[in-house]
Amino acid sequence: MFLRSDHGLEFAGGTSARGLSPRGFTIPVQPDWRHTLAAIDWVPDLGAQIGTRDWWRGVATCTALCAATWALSPGFDRPLIGAVPAPLQGEQWDEARAQGIAPLAWGADTGKRMAASDLVAPLAQAPERPTVDLTTTLGDGDALDRALVRAGVGRGEAKEAARLVAGATSLGDIPSGTRLVLTLGRRPSRTVARPLEALTFRARFDLSLTLVRAGSALILNRTPIAVDSTPLRVQGLVGQSLYRSARAAGIPAKAVETYIKAMATRVSIGRDVRAADSFDMVVERERAATGETRLGDLMFAGLDRGGKPIRLVRWTANGERSADWFDASGQAEKRGYAGMPVAGRLTSGFGMRMHPLLGFMRMHKGLDIAAPYGSPIYAAVDGVVQFAGRNAGYGNFVKLAHARGLSSGYGHMSRIAVRPGTRVRQGQVIGYVGSTGMSTGPHLHWEVWRNGQTINPRALSFTSVARLAGDNLRAFKRRVANLLAVTPGR
Repeated sequence: MFLRSDHGLEFAGGTSARGLSPRGFTIPVQPDWRHTLAAIDWVPDLGAQIGTRDWWRGVATCTALCAATWALSPGFDRPLIGAVPAPLQGEQWDEARAQGIAPLAWGADTGKRMAASDLVAPLAQAPERPTVDLTTTLGDGDALDRALVRAGVGRGEAKEAARLVAGATSLGDIPSGTRLVLTLGRRPSRTVARPLEALTFRARFDLSLTLVRAGSALILNRTPIAVDSTPLRVQGLVGQSLYRSARAAGIPAKAVETYIKAMATRVSIGRDVRAADSFDMVVERERAATGETRLGDLMFAGLDRGGKPIRLVRWTANGERSADWFDASGQAEKRGYAGMPVAGRLTSGFGMRMHPLLGFMRMHKGLDIAAPYGSPIYAAVDGVVQFAGRNAGYGNFVKLAHARGLSSGYGHMSRIAVRPGTRVRQGQVIGYVGSTGMSTGPHLHWEVWRNGQTINPRALSFTSVARLAGDNLRAFKRRVANLLAVTPGR
């Protein structure tokens, strides 16, 4: 037995659920008629339990509802009387029509045009605005005068504006995408172009030009913009991806690609660079007084691999046309393997083979790479053009001399793109695929010699070292010190 002091008696059932009196006697509970009616299902599903008492009760309920609806309906042959407003007449009709939306029968085409009243006088032509302000953009390979003509300026004034601008800066230096802001004035008639009242645009990063009209002539106003050339230095962890980490730090994609190529000459990016390593980059930066910032080429590339820093600086040595990456000591070193000189398919390897034209076994001293006619051929390694011309069975042939006794030859060209004595760099175009000489189709014959003996081009590896000295080295040291003094993030 549960006692009144038992916790949860009201929720536990027991004697309290049986209607006991305080002395323990049972008290009978009389059912209420409202509860009884509420427990009856008056609208059962007529598709289930067919023939039962609940089903017949549902049929009776449905029949009663249908009968009540029929009895209370007003009938189907008697019309419903509705109030109809009297039609508008006279001034009321004119006022409503002027304030309403004109239907299609009266000339409306958008549903938003107000109907005209009798006070509206038709015009022969709509009046023009006194001035028109608009903008246009200089497209890729576009000319300034052509862009102005497209905007609505007359050809004569467009050429005059281009002549004035050419006196302040070269028209070719204006970058594509430059936004031109124009103001066109009032014209005497619709048969002529509007006169150019004002033209403003950013001709260079450090120069803004404005053309304004003074009477019948245009006057050019120059507005120089102060530019601060302070390099930007960014440092960070490599993380899961060197490229994504550098891009997330704000380095342009072109500078990141240059950084990876420079580091690839010293280490293997995929094997030697770890997530805990840190990168260090210095990029050219120009800051205009108007607030714009422009980032340029990569100047310094650094990588710290657990206390083993690599510091590379881009420098143009005396007598060289292009810049190389030198370490902090003034030494430039390239290591690696030569890539394929043409994008194609290897059809014949190095070694003995049946010659396709002569019909007997013969030593094949190089690689044959099939490629479409006219495909560019690139120098596999830096070198000097030793021969460029016709060479018997090789057809149009180019021979390059490299460091450490290496030489490479490229045969069957359709056209030669270099001259003897020219210095070429790795990846430079030296000719184009053809089928000259003893050839059965367009392809490149690539041959490599070491100290006069042919070797397999696939085994070609190279190492080139360049060292700075004298005044060039001292200038380089000053450049390194200045770059390392740049504060990161500023």
